[in-house]
Amino acid sequence: MQFQVCPSVSKRPKADLIVVPFFKLKKGADFAANLPDLKGVIHPILKAGDFNGKEGSTMLAYLTGKTEKRLLLLGLGEEKSCTMEALRRSYSAAMKRCQGNEWISVNFVLPKLGKLEIHEVTRAVSEGIALSSYVYDQWKSKEGKKPFHVKKATLVGAKDLKIAKKTLGILTGVNLARDLINGNALDVTPETLASEAKKLARNFPSVKATILNKKQLEKEKMGLLLAVGSGSRIDPALVMLEYKGAPLLKDLTMVVGKGITFDTGGINLKPTNFIEDMRADMGGAAAAIGLIQAAASIKLKANIAVVVPTTENAMDAHSYKPGDVYRSYSGKTVEITNTDAEGRLVLADALSYGQKRFNPDRIIDMATLTGAIVIALGDVRAGLFSNNEKLSKLCEKAGDTTGEKVWRMPLDSEYMALMKSDIADIRNSGKKRAAGSVTAAIFLQEFIKKKTPWIHLDIAGTAFLDSPKDYHLSQASGAGVRLLIELLECLE
Repeated sequence: MQFQVCPSVSKRPKADLIVVPFFKLKKGADFAANLPDLKGVIHPILKAGDFNGKEGSTMLAYLTGKTEKRLLLLGLGEEKSCTMEALRRSYSAAMKRCQGNEWISVNFVLPKLGKLEIHEVTRAVSEGIALSSYVYDQWKSKEGKKPFHVKKATLVGAKDLKIAKKTLGILTGVNLARDLINGNALDVTPETLASEAKKLARNFPSVKATILNKKQLEKEKMGLLLAVGSGSRIDPALVMLEYKGAPLLKDLTMVVGKGITFDTGGINLKPTNFIEDMRADMGGAAAAIGLIQAAASIKLKANIAVVVPTTENAMDAHSYKPGDVYRSYSGKTVEITNTDAEGRLVLADALSYGQKRFNPDRIIDMATLTGAIVIALGDVRAGLFSNNEKLSKLCEKAGDTTGEKVWRMPLDSEYMALMKSDIADIRNSGKKRAAGSVTAAIFLQEFIKKKTPWIHLDIAGTAFLDSPKDYHLSQASGAGVRLLIELLECLE
């Protein structure tokens, strides 16, 4: 899909469809943009009272003798509640009406809002359109496919095409993450993630890829990553990507993404109704790799080091076992009390190794880490844990701007009592089920240098949805890519 802008309503190009926004009133709806040539057509529709402007509501009408062949009324909800996120959701609803229809060109009229600048409106609308144009239909028969045919989307009332082009650049990273998560676990393996990293390095001169194979992991003594991967027929790996978008600056952000390409739970085997979507347990890795794709595409002025510890948590005679103790790369010993608490183990080795290799100014890790965070926050917000107030505030702000919202969770020292082991330095899961997402974060904090600003994002609820929602037409959302791009830009 290609974006173009048209500042003037009167000069908009011919199209198959025009999308016109409306605000919800107590009774009926009101124009959110001025379209003199269509008022005569629209007034009778509004007068009939069948369209009320509710957020995401749509009504299709046909036109004769006009610039467009069709008209789609689009509800934005009440004007006072119309945020950037509301615009994303609303325009995604308009885009969904295009699905399966052979409409090649669409004019999307932008609303006029007192509380949002035109660049914010342009960004939100373009994101809603672009995010909702992704459909994962690889395994659908031709009869079952409902593709989008929209090739040209004109933002009527917008002034800056660069904003929409940037959206498309970032979306290449989001969609890469979505593809990796949606793919079969048989096809998306540690080898696949390594191949994707190498491909990015080939495509962008600003990107460098380094892969540590099993022998190298053994040489580096990454005992926790090797333990988790011991039951898999596919060797574990440590995938690293370096992006230099600001080579003259020494500032570096390290992003670590959990890359468990399928999680059986190990010997603590997951039951039916919990194991079926465990191909998505590499959502953090997918977002980290997608972040590099997005950053390189828009030439983000930042330096990023991505570290992805990747393996399957499979089960066979060689699997690591509950009750055993393993030594981490950092030297800390870990008692395995639950083989299904594997994500924090691979992250621990990656965090320790990455800090030694890259000496980052800040660390952000992303992981589909705990079911407990889903119980606490559902799929609306990711859990944010941090040792740094300033970085946390910036992440919260970035979440509000992008719609990838976060919620700050505690890291009180009292929780550490749940992680004490009688036979090792620390256990890998809490003594009780209580505070499951907090104890996971407490575990990770043990592998962070005390003075290094750090954020842990538990995206278990937001990376893979129970069902398609809003501008996500597949369960995989690519959560984390847009959030971190915004956060890194805020650091500039």
